[in-house]
Amino acid sequence: MSPTIALVDDDRNILTSVSIALQSEGFSVRVYSDGEAALKALLDNPPDLAVLDIKMPRMDGMELLRRLREKSSIPTIFLTSKDDELDEALGLAMGADDYITKPFSQRLLIARIRAILRRTEARAEIEGQPDTPPAEKIVRGRLEMDPARHRVQWNGQDVTLTVTEFLILEALAQRPGFVKSRDQLMDTAYQDDVYVDDRTIDSHIKRLRRKFRQVDGEFKAIETLYGVGYRFAEE
Repeated sequence: MSPTIALVDDDRNILTSVSIALQSEGFSVRVYSDGEAALKALLDNPPDLAVLDIKMPRMDGMELLRRLREKSSIPTIFLTSKDDELDEALGLAMGADDYITKPFSQRLLIARIRAILRRTEARAEIEGQPDTPPAEKIVRGRLEMDPARHRVQWNGQDVTLTVTEFLILEALAQRPGFVKSRDQLMDTAYQDDVYVDDRTIDSHIKRLRRKFRQVDGEFKAIETLYGVGYRFAEE
């Protein structure tokens, strides 16, 4: 069966255009124009993933996610009309899986959806096989990554990452000192032949550095090799 995506947004133009794009990619789509209407439907008949607008009347995306997380762990992506770091940090801390800013590329949104669904499916397979050992933790100096729990720590302090950011960091940390080109990182984070330009990877790297510097102002472990790519420097 094709994955089911729920779209919750008070902008009917976005609901229409995004639902058409998702259906053309083989997804089943349900649309809701406000948080209150969506809440009961998402709990009664959970989709495989929900895309939630943050700014909505009656019940905004933050409140909707808070109430969803009391009873459900369905993967979620937040949409917002502005690049608000506070909203992003709060949303991720509440359990959102990713975050994308309007106006956005529909191909980029679809790529993020596919990345999260792949990670969710892989996690479910591991949890469904009790005799299978969990994915090994990655420990590189002060960095510790736990793929099974989607958890990252630096110097023992939690760093909250989106699924896409986690995949990029994981690719770099698996082979410290080795350079990953932008194309290689794009293939890691965005499969299924979805085109993503170089600036998207650069933006993720900037956000990764910013998040690590919030817990360590001297963080320099992700290095740029201009014209080549990025590498993780184990300290």
